[in-house]
Amino acid sequence: MRGRGDEAIVRGRTGGPLRSLLSVVGAAIVLVALGAGPAAAQEDGTSADRDQIVLTGELLIAAGDTVDTAVILDGPARVEGTVRETLVVLNGDAEISGTVQEDVVVLNGAVVVRSGAEIGGDLVTQSTPEVEEGATVRGDRTNVITRFDFDFAGGFAGRIWWWVAYSVSVLILGLLLLAFAPRLFPAVREAATDGIGSSIGWGFGLFFLLPIGSVLLLITLVGIPLGIFTLLALAFLYTVGYVVAIIGLGSRLLRTTQSRFVAFLGGWVVLRLLALIPFVGGWLWFLGSVWGLGLLAVAIRRGHAGDSAAPPQPMPPMPVGVA
Repeated sequence: MRGRGDEAIVRGRTGGPLRSLLSVVGAAIVLVALGAGPAAAQEDGTSADRDQIVLTGELLIAAGDTVDTAVILDGPARVEGTVRETLVVLNGDAEISGTVQEDVVVLNGAVVVRSGAEIGGDLVTQSTPEVEEGATVRGDRTNVITRFDFDFAGGFAGRIWWWVAYSVSVLILGLLLLAFAPRLFPAVREAATDGIGSSIGWGFGLFFLLPIGSVLLLITLVGIPLGIFTLLALAFLYTVGYVVAIIGLGSRLLRTTQSRFVAFLGGWVVLRLLALIPFVGGWLWFLGSVWGLGLLAVAIRRGHAGDSAAPPQPMPPMPVGVA
C-alpha cells in the first residue's frame, strides 16, 4: 500500500482531463444516438473490456469487474473494481475504493477516495475532494475551472495565444451583436442598472440548467437531436453571455457615453486585461458568462412585458356628418 507521499507523483503524458472529458462525452452522445440502453449490462463475477455509460441512476463498478471508460450523466458513481481509462461524473457524487488508471473528472458532486484506492491520472473536481490516508493520486488535484482556463492550452506561450485568439473572437462577436441588434445595448444597460439581482439569479439558472436540460433531452427519443445540438452549442452560448456581460460592465463604467460601441470597448479592455491574471481569468469568465446570460434573459423578459403592457391605441374620431 502506498502512502500519501505518492500522491504528488505526476504522470508524464500529454493531454489532460479536458480532452478526455470531451472524448468521453462525445462517445456517450454517439452511443445514445445509436440507441444504447441506459447502462451496459453487467455480468456477475466476470470482467469485460467495455465502456460503462449510464444516463441516470447509479454507476457501480463492483469489486472484480473491469471496464474501459466509465461515464454517468446524472447520479452517483461507486468504483470498487477497475476502470482502465477515465471516470467521468457530470452530476453526482463519486466514491472510489478501487482503481482508476487514468483521470477522474467530477463536475458537480462530492468526491471521496477511500484508503487503498488508486488514481493513475489527475483528480479534477468542482469541490474539494476527500482523500483518505493510504489513497494514491498519481496526478494533480485541480479545480474544473482552473483546469479549463490553463490546462487547455499548455504553457505560457499557449495561454497567451489562447488569450489573444479569444479576445479577438469576443471583440468581433460583440461588434456584430451591437451592429445587427442596436436595441440590445439600451436593454442590457437598463438590466445592468436596476436588475442586478434578478440577472444573477437567471444567469446561474441558465448556466447550469442548459447542460442538465440537454442531458435530459438525450433520454427521450424525440429530444435526442435537440439535446445534441444544445450540448454542442453550449460553448457559443456561454461566450454570448460573456459578451453581454462586457456590454453590461462597459455601460456601468462609462455611464455618460451614448455610444454602444465605446461602452463595449471599455468593458472589453477591462475584462480582457483582468483575464491575464492567473486563476482570476477563469473565475471572471465563469462569472461573466453567468451574469451575461442573466442580463440577456432579463432584457428579453422586459421587452416582452413592455410589448404586452402597451396601452391600446384610441380609435380615431368619427368624421362629422357620417352616420
